[in-house]
Order: sequence, then C-alpha cells, then structure tokens
Amino acid sequence: MSFTLASTAGALTITHSAAPAPLATYVYAPTTPALESPKPYLHPLRTLAGREVTLFRPHDHVWHKGIAWALPNVGELNFWGGPTYVHGRGYVQLDNNGRAEHAGFHSAAVSPSRDGIDIDESLHWSAPSGVPVIDERRRLRAALGDDCWMLVIDTEMTNVSDAPLAFGSPTTKGRENAGYGGLFWRGPRSFTDGVVRSAAGDGGDEVRGSRHPWLGFTGRFDEVDASATVLIVDDRDNPRHPPQWFARSEQFACLNPAPFFSDEFELPAGGAVRFWYAVVIADGHEHPEGAAQLADQATRLLDRLRRDDAGGAA
Repeated sequence: MSFTLASTAGALTITHSAAPAPLATYVYAPTTPALESPKPYLHPLRTLAGREVTLFRPHDHVWHKGIAWALPNVGELNFWGGPTYVHGRGYVQLDNNGRAEHAGFHSAAVSPSRDGIDIDESLHWSAPSGVPVIDERRRLRAALGDDCWMLVIDTEMTNVSDAPLAFGSPTTKGRENAGYGGLFWRGPRSFTDGVVRSAAGDGGDEVRGSRHPWLGFTGRFDEVDASATVLIVDDRDNPRHPPQWFARSEQFACLNPAPFFSDEFELPAGGAVRFWYAVVIADGHEHPEGAAQLADQATRLLDRLRRDDAGGAA
C-alpha cells in the first residue's frame, strides 16, 4: 500500500492505495474572488473510507474553504476574506482584502525516505494594491497512521514590508470571544451539533477561547450510518502553545488553533515566525479514548519530523 501524488491545473491530489477515493486536494492556484482573499486551500479532505470531512464556500461564510491558513487581521489588511470587524460598527466591507499567491514548488513528490507525501512551496502575500507584505515557505506532509491518516502543515512567514506587522483577530479589535485566525477547518453541514473533543473531556461551543494542546471534532454523516473525527495538534514549539481555540459546534463545525486570539503578535520588519500543525482524519473514533489516541499519534509524528529536519534527513 502506498501514497501517490497527481498534478492537475492549479491543484495537487493525494491518494493512497488503501482508500477508495482521493484523500486530499491541495488547490494552490485558486480562482477565488478578490473579496474572499484568494489563498491556497485543502478541499476536499476525505477519510480512508472515502467520506468527505470538509466544506467549500458555504453560503453563510463563502470565504471558508476546507482547511486554509487564513489571517483576518494583519495590520490593517484582511487575508481571511469578506468584511473586516471594526469596533463600534460591526463587520464592514473595506478595500483591504489581500491575497496569498503560489510562487513555486521546491518539491512535490512521494517522500524517498518513507511512505508519505512531501510538498514544499513558496508563497507571496500582498495587499490589494499588489505591495508585498509576507513571504511564506510552506510544507505539507502526509503520512498513514493507525486507523487514520495525517497531514502535517508547517508554515514560516517572513515580514517583507518596511514596518512591523501586528497579527490579530476580531477579538483583539474588540469583539468578544471571536479570536479566529490561523489554520482553520470547516466541517460538513451534517457535522453541526457534533462533539468537540479534548483531553479535558467532550463538549461543544463552550470550549471556544480555552487553551488546549489539541482539539478534535467528531461528527456524523447524512445518508450513511457513520461518523468521522478531525483533530488538530498544535506543535509544542509553536508560539503561544498551547493556543486558545476558536471552535464551533452549534452553528457549524469548525476547529482553529488561534495564536492571535486575545493578544496581537508583532512581527518586526524582516522577522520570521513559524508554526507546525498535525491534522488527523479518521473514521469513527467516537469513544472517549479515541481522540486521545489520535492526538498521541500526531504528536509523535510532529516530534519525528522535527528531529528529521534538524538532522537534515530527506
């Protein structure tokens, strides 16, 4: 059994011989409207059984696209999409929607040292005027786990503007408990009212704003008697680990380890910041121990990849 990687116009598709359908499609050159802050995204994402666990451009928030690295407040710029929260006015559509554009792949292939996928990419982030703001080096690595598969997302962002950049959220701008921003997963409609999972126990919307090293979400599918769990681990070396989380269950399903939830993060001109995450996609795992087992696998994968990178392994 093995991974394969296929390329089509503007996208890479990850498959595995054990799965009946592609596991993930990484759209690196999207045709997104400017007001939705164009950026690469992963959709669809599927379990090993072939069940889809992401939602694309939902009518309530058309800028939500599967899993994406999206930032609502970078200085005065919006790299999230849609309107910007302005204290005292609510959400206002401003002329500030920036874009993150694919600049090239350093590599995109099955890993020569293990059965996995390794995608290494450069991106440029720019203001609506086209002025450069951020250069990003992004790496995506897929691996098979026990009853799951995992996707490690490693991003390093460098401030290429001529001034410090303040990374924030609607909460840092004055909206209570709305600290979203960073790696954001939007789940299927049928996952609404699902279960938010953590080491502290199962819950729902009340988890939003609390700090955890990992968080998971278990939801059920329409039409079939089946469930799936999506779980995100925040690497222990990430800034502000463990992060506050933006999570929803009642309105829709989402998970977001939000490093700028309550406090802005200032990146000086020429400075760089790096974040690592492991996303786990599994069928089932509804029992209380299931999420913890998935988190342990993902944590061990993050630790191993960090050791490999430090040692210069391929």
